[in-house]
Amino acid sequence: MRSFTVLLVAIFLLIIVPVRGQDNGGKMDKSVKTVNQVDLNKYAGIWYEIAKIPNKFQKGCVSNTTATYTLRDDGKINVLNKCIEEDGSVNEAEGLAQVVDEKTNSKLEVSFVSIFGIHLFWGDYWIIGLDKEYTYAVIGHPERKYGWILSRTPKLSEEKLGEAYQVLKDNGYNPKDFVMTVQ
Repeated sequence: MRSFTVLLVAIFLLIIVPVRGQDNGGKMDKSVKTVNQVDLNKYAGIWYEIAKIPNKFQKGCVSNTTATYTLRDDGKINVLNKCIEEDGSVNEAEGLAQVVDEKTNSKLEVSFVSIFGIHLFWGDYWIIGLDKEYTYAVIGHPERKYGWILSRTPKLSEEKLGEAYQVLKDNGYNPKDFVMTVQ
């Protein structure tokens, strides 16, 4: 009986413990950290997608992907995402964002599903990188399912892109998971 117990403990230590030490596809436990503060008035406006982790809801987008954020009087944010699809048509998605962490404004939720004006499904939108001039932003997800690098201009300098990649690395992302967007 004692050898059976030792065997179970050994299996637990060899299999379960290493798995618990890994999070998000083998990355060591490291939480995604948002920026300290976001001025939503400065953040509002048009952003160009520089790179992203491929995802199913942008599958048809092949170029010229943008996101436009417009502040509302009720404190929420209108979202308009646009891109060009393979056949040359423009794909638009209208959504709504709301601040989750009012102390920093860096954790938001976004919904693109509305039935009779009621938004049913919300996704995390965390601002994990933002330079002082608001020329680029790095958007993450607490489980690292999604990620974007955004810029105020269609192109981002190599220096700023390097800074954005460092933000990703610091938050447990692999920059190689990101695909550059044609603008």
